[in-house]
Amino acid sequence: MTSDRITPESLRARKGGSPPITLLPVYDATFARLLDRAGIDILLVGDTLGQLVQGRENPLAVSVEDVIYHLQCVGRAARRGLLVGDMPFMSFQISPEEALRNAGKLVKEGGARAVKLEGGERIAETVNALTRAGIPVIGHIGVQPQSMLITGEMRLSAGKALEDIRQLLRDARAIAEAGAFAVVVEAVPREVGKKVTESIPIPTLGIGAGPDCDGQVLVTHDLLGLFTEFKPKFVKRYAHLAETIEKALGEFLADVREKRFPDEEHSYHLKDSSLLLELERLP
Repeated sequence: MTSDRITPESLRARKGGSPPITLLPVYDATFARLLDRAGIDILLVGDTLGQLVQGRENPLAVSVEDVIYHLQCVGRAARRGLLVGDMPFMSFQISPEEALRNAGKLVKEGGARAVKLEGGERIAETVNALTRAGIPVIGHIGVQPQSMLITGEMRLSAGKALEDIRQLLRDARAIAEAGAFAVVVEAVPREVGKKVTESIPIPTLGIGAGPDCDGQVLVTHDLLGLFTEFKPKFVKRYAHLAETIEKALGEFLADVREKRFPDEEHSYHLKDSSLLLELERLP
């Protein structure tokens, strides 16, 4: 382990401080290496792999084994960032004991050094069980994609009604009191994100929750412009890689079809003249 490796303790110590924490999802070694070199603090193997890697409509079908496989891929390249595994749908909702078994698999088999799970007050007992067992936890409140069967939507602004705000605060406090070292706050008005951040002693990681959170989250494929099916309001695209890739593929196709590739620069040659002569004599 390198001396500058990010830990849950070092992240918790950055509550209200500087620099803000960064979290990005990642699913393979190539991107893990890039994110790690860039200095991203938390490398999350998220259940968004359902849509972005597996081509599914939502994350509900992602399994514990899926997350373990991608944790192993990412872990081979990550050197600095904290490797976190998302707990998939129905991997922790049944009971704290079931959650312990599955979180233990993410740690022991996948190499995760923390887990993330959705929910507030209703999962506080589970968060407490995990942390007492020595497994660091990131909570996730506000919009929760795994609850889409109830909400009927993948993205739905939360925290606009007073009772919603009260519940969000109860959720945040319950997660903090249960022992989580940070909590993701998704898709709430910025004023609500600020209030949640001021109300708990652990860092808040906002995704569509305004600039006053202790850290920020985006989906890597969104910020790089790789996923273009839709763009949530809170997403800022820092690149348009889908366009770049499509252009490169078009140029490759044209070069192959016009026999411009491979050319001399990209071809190997035999250097041994005697071998060349022998090659010419071959039937």
